[in-house]
Amino acid sequence: MKNIPRSEHPRPDFFRNQWLNLNGQWDFEIDTSNTGIDKKFYLLEKKFREKIVVPYPPESKLSGIENTDFMVSIWYRKNIKIPEHFAKKRIFLNFGAVDFLTNVWLNDIHIGTHTGGYTPFRFEITDAIKKENVLTVNAYDDNRTYLQPCGKQSQRYYSYGCYYTRTTGIWQTVYLEATERNYLKNFKIYPDYDSGDVLFFLNIDGQSEVKTMIFAENECFCEKTVSGSGNTFFTINIKNFIPWSIENPFLYNVKFVLYSNGVKQDEVESYFGFRKIEIKGKKILLNNSPVFLKMVLDQGYYPDGIYTAPSQEDIINDIKIAKHMGFNGARLHQKIFEPLFLYWADKLGYLVWDEYPNWGIKSRISHEAFSVLIKEWIDVIERDFHHPSIIGWCPLNETRMPQDNELVRTIYHITKKFDTTRPVIDTSGYIHVETDIYDCHNYNQDPEQFKKDFEPFKSQEKIWQNYPQLDAPYRGQPYWVSEYGGTWWAEGKQGWGYGDRPKTKKEFIERYRKLTEVLLNHPKITGFCYTQLYDVEQETNGLYTYYRKPKFDPELIRKINLKKAEIEK
Repeated sequence: MKNIPRSEHPRPDFFRNQWLNLNGQWDFEIDTSNTGIDKKFYLLEKKFREKIVVPYPPESKLSGIENTDFMVSIWYRKNIKIPEHFAKKRIFLNFGAVDFLTNVWLNDIHIGTHTGGYTPFRFEITDAIKKENVLTVNAYDDNRTYLQPCGKQSQRYYSYGCYYTRTTGIWQTVYLEATERNYLKNFKIYPDYDSGDVLFFLNIDGQSEVKTMIFAENECFCEKTVSGSGNTFFTINIKNFIPWSIENPFLYNVKFVLYSNGVKQDEVESYFGFRKIEIKGKKILLNNSPVFLKMVLDQGYYPDGIYTAPSQEDIINDIKIAKHMGFNGARLHQKIFEPLFLYWADKLGYLVWDEYPNWGIKSRISHEAFSVLIKEWIDVIERDFHHPSIIGWCPLNETRMPQDNELVRTIYHITKKFDTTRPVIDTSGYIHVETDIYDCHNYNQDPEQFKKDFEPFKSQEKIWQNYPQLDAPYRGQPYWVSEYGGTWWAEGKQGWGYGDRPKTKKEFIERYRKLTEVLLNHPKITGFCYTQLYDVEQETNGLYTYYRKPKFDPELIRKINLKKAEIEK
């Protein structure tokens, strides 16, 4: 797979060794009038005029298209050769993510539709396969409806402020998988930090014997076989387990092997980590000890790939540069990041908040928009559940009135139903309705005034709020300043950011130090999230440039960040 872009397996948390990466060059067509389905573009006699490199979106340089205009409908086609060792097996076609409404045909046969731009989906294509096979994909994407969640993708022709270049169509890996008649459809892993029990929930297609093997540092030390079909539950206890932590992100590998009448049916590899997130009073506890969230805002954009990281190394680098500056995690902002990012956060000991990109529907969480949002948000929780690096969920960001508070409350409660193990922020920063952690966004650039904003909270239960007249009452939850700073710094006059630009780098570092120490030294504040890790297009308030070059000496940032927070003492 040396010449295939993004050739690595996209799901280390759900790995089958019988797989085939379909990335690379595909035929491509922009359907400017959005009449391709009516004109039957999916029929094989229709020829597409351009070539695109998948999985990079057509707006990106790496795709070879680099069209940044609105493309309401686009088409892809690829001839696919089924490997000989896939013969007589069940074959599944997987898409990591396609923005937004996807229709798929194989050999002129429509095999499925998917709605939502951020979550994976798959179709079984066993019965549609022939000796020679042609795959055709149509993606419809118009974020100007305000009914389509799209995060920071600009709803104008151009990028502006904190809105950036759009992503249309395929932007994560496309691949095939093969199994025998019975296979593992999905699973969840619940490691219990207090008991050492690991609860496995498996969803199995077909009656099978399931052999589960657990590995520590490549050595299998525990296995269990159960019989199951459909929803299957069982528990394995690990005595004297090694916890997952920021300092030592230890992971246990697990392998599920399915048999039917002694014949192997499927084999899936994954992993898990023992860690516990808990709220006690105003503190967030990680493995029973207070942790101060020293986070940085990460928007998941890349100059040449837009939504798609050019390579796995680019993903790893973003985590490493943040950790080197003394941040212990990131708020994954207004985008669902690909599973490979979460895998490396798990491997490197990097805490993350998973956040849904609701901004495309603005603040009006209408019933029509809710139906799209909630289905995809549930899919996010299901996809990402067993990543130990994820310590909280945030389905909404900066919602304003007129918002339907009961819909916001419903989203909060649905999230809690699907995951009882993590805290949930209902809507970050602005108009809270019901939330486990109370957060705010404060971009005051004057350190003295910034300090005054939080001073009353030291002696009384009076927090600083973005909308004090509209917010739900504060009820003693942990209090997190989940956006601050955003200080504008660019070489030259161009760019966008918050407040007056510092005149020198020295002045910038001094402002960063003073703002950050206000939060570190506060006895009741449980964390910060600085805006942001790197510049994105015209938004030049990153600590690194868009091309990941440091704007300031990272050691100076690190020295400030590594100071022990008051709430941890």
